[in-house]
Amino acid sequence: MEKAIEIMKEVQKVVVGKERTILSVMCAMLAGGHILLEDIPGVGKTTMALAFARAMDLSFKRTQFTPDVMPTDVTGYSLYNRQTGTNTYVPGAVMCNLFLADEINRTSSKTQSALLEVMEEGSVTVDGITRRPPSPFWVIATQNPVGSAGTQLLPESQMDRFMVCLSMGYPEVKEEVRILQSRQTQNPLELVQRVAGPEEILEMQAKVREIYVADVVCEYAAQLSAWTRSTPMLRLGVSPRGTLALLRMAKAAAFLTNKEYVVPENIQSVFLDVCAHRVLLSSKSRVSGMDARGVLENALREVPAPGIG
Repeated sequence: MEKAIEIMKEVQKVVVGKERTILSVMCAMLAGGHILLEDIPGVGKTTMALAFARAMDLSFKRTQFTPDVMPTDVTGYSLYNRQTGTNTYVPGAVMCNLFLADEINRTSSKTQSALLEVMEEGSVTVDGITRRPPSPFWVIATQNPVGSAGTQLLPESQMDRFMVCLSMGYPEVKEEVRILQSRQTQNPLELVQRVAGPEEILEMQAKVREIYVADVVCEYAAQLSAWTRSTPMLRLGVSPRGTLALLRMAKAAAFLTNKEYVVPENIQSVFLDVCAHRVLLSSKSRVSGMDARGVLENALREVPAPGIG
């Protein structure tokens, strides 16, 4: 736990005033999940990914997703070697610990779908041969709000593979002043120190998996998901994959608060970040002017939590 807190402190040297977002990203990483950062350009999404990579000493690659990016740029490709008469694999951008898919919703659906296998199964198949990126492995994708010039919706199957969807938002005035002051003579990224390496991150992930979850807490998570599937405010509820992600995130939240078991408050603290991007609003919700998070807050109010302390 101490190492994870130190990592977050290093990231906070660069990303000012976004402690809640940094905590959610750290939880997702400890839970082994991928992160989608949805926000307007220029609020620090890419900078935060770079800061995490430095603090955890990760191999890092970045692809700017433009309309001309091909699936092979992501997965890699085979190149025929005339001297040996065999095909040589040329690794794609995902062959790293942390892959930053920048502005992922500006590229074609075919290129977006190239990430589906590696995000779900942790492997890449090219010409019938399956390879694995180094462990640990995460995708951090950024996207501009749908409706911005040149953007398109991600496929629902891909949205479901992101453990969380987060938004950073504009900084407060005093926070923006700190940002301006810190960048007068140097780039704060240069101040980020290595806290832990990949092996230590894998050890923390193993400890997160060992966090105990009582049957009543599992039932609480399932009841929350069931609520999203039955409410008339949503036309698509949370999938079983989403419920699994909810429990994994709750375990990471418990780990970061130095607990050996999950309590309902851990479920509640991560519920919106895990589930809001997995649901689709009904016409009734849109007419009422509600958003996904607003609808899901009703689930937290209406589904009774078990009494565990």
